[in-house]
Amino acid sequence: MARRGTAGGRSTGASVMLPVVRPQALASLFAALGLAPASRPLVAQEPAAAAYRVTWRDAASVGTAGVLYVLPAALGLPHGAPSCAPCDPGTLPGVDRWALRRVSATGDVASDVVLAGVAGFTAFAGLHGLPAQQWRGNLAVFANAASWTAASTEWLKVLVRRRRPVLYTSDAVAAASDPESQQSLPSLHASLAFAAATSYLVIARRQHLPHRTRNTLLLYAGAVGVAVLRVAAGKHFPTDVLAGAALGSGIGWLVPTIHPTQP
Repeated sequence: MARRGTAGGRSTGASVMLPVVRPQALASLFAALGLAPASRPLVAQEPAAAAYRVTWRDAASVGTAGVLYVLPAALGLPHGAPSCAPCDPGTLPGVDRWALRRVSATGDVASDVVLAGVAGFTAFAGLHGLPAQQWRGNLAVFANAASWTAASTEWLKVLVRRRRPVLYTSDAVAAASDPESQQSLPSLHASLAFAAATSYLVIARRQHLPHRTRNTLLLYAGAVGVAVLRVAAGKHFPTDVLAGAALGSGIGWLVPTIHPTQP
């Protein structure tokens, strides 16, 4: 652009041409001199959540596991009375003998309440606020994990046929006629609680659910509480709840790991 020069307020008539500097040229100059601001590194975005696929196979799977779960009770398994009533506590492992106590109705009810809390919080943390397709898939995974944990636990109880703590106490004679007095290992409460916590952990990590670390810690704390209460209630030995925790954790990891996801 040209401007006319002036002298003493009068136009001189001379034209002075000023150079035009382009922004691109300035940017190149600053970069050459090391004055250009450093570009920020790109932050990797978390991958989109992979929703689980829900099909008729899920209903069939949960239904099959449900039938297997109720079958031992329907058939009255295990058959036969326990081999002793009362039994000798000296035959127990040291940790089980130390924890031996009479049945506590209060502890029994408390373990039921805490287990219900673990199940409810698992559902809330793993389903609340998610798109319909995603929460339905998560619900199918939770249902499969819980139903197969319950079925596996019940059949292991029948096969192992371990005597409950009550058969080592003064209440043994009255309890001997109950088939459940021979279904101590593994603990169903412990297996279900740890299956819920572990299946949530796997799903939350895969789908990057919010507050997953806090929720996982709360769920495992609740699962441990269930296990402790089952021992305190005189319903199980420590080795029973440890076996239940291992079984539930294994199934709780396996089901969400192998369940098909949306393409």
